[in-house]
Amino acid sequence: MTSSNILSKRGQEAGKKPMRVDLEVYNQAIENQYDALKNPMGSFPMNVAENHLCWEMLQEKIQSITKSKNIPDWVSSYGDPAGVLSFREATARFLSKFLIHREIQADTLAFSAGATSVIEMTSFLLADHGDTAVIPAPSYPVYTADIGVIPGVRRYDLQTHVEIDDLKDGVPISIAQLEKAKTEIESQGSRFRMLILTSPDNPTGGIYSENQLHLLADWCIKNEIHLLVNEIYGLSRIDIHHPEIKSDYTNPIDFESFGQLMAERKNPFLHFWYSFSKDLGISGFRVGLLHSHNIDLINGYRNAGLSHCVSNYTQWILQEMLEDLDFMEKFIAANRKALTESYVIVIRSLRKLRIPYNPSYGSLFVWLDMSEFLKEESDQGQHELWLEIFEKTGILFTPGAGFGHQKKGLFRVVISSLSHQELAVAMERFTAYVMKKRKNKSLATKEL
Repeated sequence: MTSSNILSKRGQEAGKKPMRVDLEVYNQAIENQYDALKNPMGSFPMNVAENHLCWEMLQEKIQSITKSKNIPDWVSSYGDPAGVLSFREATARFLSKFLIHREIQADTLAFSAGATSVIEMTSFLLADHGDTAVIPAPSYPVYTADIGVIPGVRRYDLQTHVEIDDLKDGVPISIAQLEKAKTEIESQGSRFRMLILTSPDNPTGGIYSENQLHLLADWCIKNEIHLLVNEIYGLSRIDIHHPEIKSDYTNPIDFESFGQLMAERKNPFLHFWYSFSKDLGISGFRVGLLHSHNIDLINGYRNAGLSHCVSNYTQWILQEMLEDLDFMEKFIAANRKALTESYVIVIRSLRKLRIPYNPSYGSLFVWLDMSEFLKEESDQGQHELWLEIFEKTGILFTPGAGFGHQKKGLFRVVISSLSHQELAVAMERFTAYVMKKRKNKSLATKEL
């Protein structure tokens, strides 16, 4: 019996494609992870977007909830597929106070089991099979699968710039670029259905200004294109006034949540994504949400979302935690302080090495340029450099493949997956690698 008789075409395709191109190497790194005492020569996995910086603080809070409070009866029953009302209300208050700074209503929220599920569900409901989503490059590699595997939506990587330095004053996206993309997409028989932005951005750490968001919203509404802004890193923002890094921000951009614009316009083509995975460091809890004033979309989400529900027990624990606004305020401040310190540790080394990077406003990343070390400017050359860095240093960055950007030799560094002490050791190794690499390159040049 052939495999074609066992699986559908979709099943066969899924079996061939790994979730991530770096998954196999990541598993190697995890099995040999650095420990100062037990494994000082171990690896540093810095490729998966997880935030472990303040887990102990959150863990203590969650344990206090489970020890001191009785589980309500509703936890054991079926609930609203879009999220139980009390949880949606607690989340609405949390987002209103800490992120959006406008009052939002619980009936504009719908939940699913993680950000991936939210992106998949929203794409399924807003776009038809064969439609296209435009995403400014570089951007989150797994968007491709999130919008493509089930919804059948194509990804179009919009090239807004070439060099990292082009990002210093913000993402250089223009209406002319969008018009050109629309013409190209339509000439290929598809429909430009969605524009997806991430702010703060994955991987660059950039943000969109209030003026940019208004201009993009105007264009999308005029063309009946859905604008989706992913603020999954909305509370993971860098303190750009820190004395060691403030010189990087000569023309600082103020972060304004897209939710504010949505509150003003209440337009059916404007939508907002969020998840607790990154800002709270609980990716394993699997909780993501859609915020929209498009009630037809919310109703469709509820009716089609039964297989994507968040467990009631998870909703209850988070509801209890989110309702303690004093605790959440302290946690957000502690996380921002710890994240900024991680960022400074990395930037300190990059400056010393004169490695180009994009000054980050937020997210869990540094986007850096290692193109000077490429043997050839190709996907293969980029892959070989990424693998060499891991083999020589034990440091696993996120490879540039999949981010959709035209320039080769760019890598994403996750700064929140290690303690500050571990991160410092990793950057010492990275510094030694770069210095040796340059020395060898210099010697080879002299011999010529």
